[in-house]
Amino acid sequence: MEKSRPHVILSAGLSLDGKIATRTGDSKLSSKKDIVRVHKLRARVDAILVGKRTMMIDDPSLTVKYAKGKNPIRIILDSKGSIKPDSKIVKTCRKTPTIIVVSEKISKRNFSRLQSYNLEVLKCGQTRIDLKKLLQILRSKNIKKLLVEGGGTTNWSFFKEKLVDEVIVTLTPFILGGKDATSLVQGEGFAKISQACSLTLKKVYRMKNELILRYTTS
Repeated sequence: MEKSRPHVILSAGLSLDGKIATRTGDSKLSSKKDIVRVHKLRARVDAILVGKRTMMIDDPSLTVKYAKGKNPIRIILDSKGSIKPDSKIVKTCRKTPTIIVVSEKISKRNFSRLQSYNLEVLKCGQTRIDLKKLLQILRSKNIKKLLVEGGGTTNWSFFKEKLVDEVIVTLTPFILGGKDATSLVQGEGFAKISQACSLTLKKVYRMKNELILRYTTS
């Protein structure tokens, strides 16, 4: 039976102490070789998704630069529609298909502004974005594989709703420390181990000073 949502792959580079960015937001953990690997992965999926905070801090292009293949559809979770007009996503939306996902609480001004860009604005959820509903909509758009490159809050939202099928992380040789540094998964967290997402290790391989770990959810 075909799934009613895309296959979701969560991807991240993280330090040995489980951080994906420093307290100042610096997330450049991966080596150039690992970045090439990630871009090859991007070329194999139908869409790539990040949250608003990642957009604000990193201002990513979310395209395929260091590998052959077409750019995935870019999906941005931005409930209030506050993405900046000078962001790389907005500046390049004529070349690369882009979807901004907002909630019903978006202001008329922001909604009108987003509609003036050459991208799709998708309302999904009342006060916050409904991820389960969103994934069903994305599947109806023939998006079968979705790559999540979110920050800790977005990652938590996907794990909380049990919407992750595969996890691929690069373990990098850094210790970041700091209570304000961003962890792979933020949010309130699960109260008990019995409630947590259980993963099965499928593959481990070394790339010089980094380890790439691939898990599936059970």
